[in-house]
Amino acid sequence: MDDFNKQSTSQQPYWKPENRIAGDTGSGAGTAARMKLADKAADMKDRVTDFGRKAVDKLDDSRLTAAEALDATATTLHSRGDQLSGAAHSAADKVHATANYVRNTDLKGMADDVEDILKRYPAQALATAAFLGFLLGRAFRRYE
Repeated sequence: MDDFNKQSTSQQPYWKPENRIAGDTGSGAGTAARMKLADKAADMKDRVTDFGRKAVDKLDDSRLTAAEALDATATTLHSRGDQLSGAAHSAADKVHATANYVRNTDLKGMADDVEDILKRYPAQALATAAFLGFLLGRAFRRYE
């Protein structure tokens, strides 16, 4: 009875690669195909990651350009605001504040801020999304 309960340590389980039949090349071809597929997937992952980094870099560059344009707009509003009213100065101050926000906040920070606003004001966010969807639908319908 003791011999039955003892496992033989010299015999390998049937599922290990060392236990393949000498002429069996099917699993070797399968392994080669899996390795080739894994290499291609890793290469594709690297390409996508590189593309994502380049896209973020371009967005960061355009973010700074947008901030400069907003600053120029604010300056123009201030200079011409003398002719108009205090409302123009108020608008110029808000545009200038927006320029500073765009310049000083990275994309992740902006996304976090948008998420925060959406959580604080879900009804208004939903109404705004519906309105923008309506406008986009109308705009695309005109081009058909």
